[in-house]
Amino acid sequence: MVSYDPLWKLLIDKKMNKLDLCKEVGISTATLAKMGKDEYIALKIVDKICGSLKCNIEDVVSITH
Repeated sequence: MVSYDPLWKLLIDKKMNKLDLCKEVGISTATLAKMGKDEYIALKIVDKICGSLKCNIEDVVSITH
């Protein structure tokens, strides 16, 4: 199971909200909604988030068992 909790914490640290993330990265609100439900999204989108926020993948997603 995936969790995007690290991303939400990173956004707080960067003083960004979720809509700021959509605009910055160029992702849809539907993708944002999937992330809010801890559903899988394409790795390409995770890569875009990492590139835009200048962070590593572990700063965005964690795998939980």
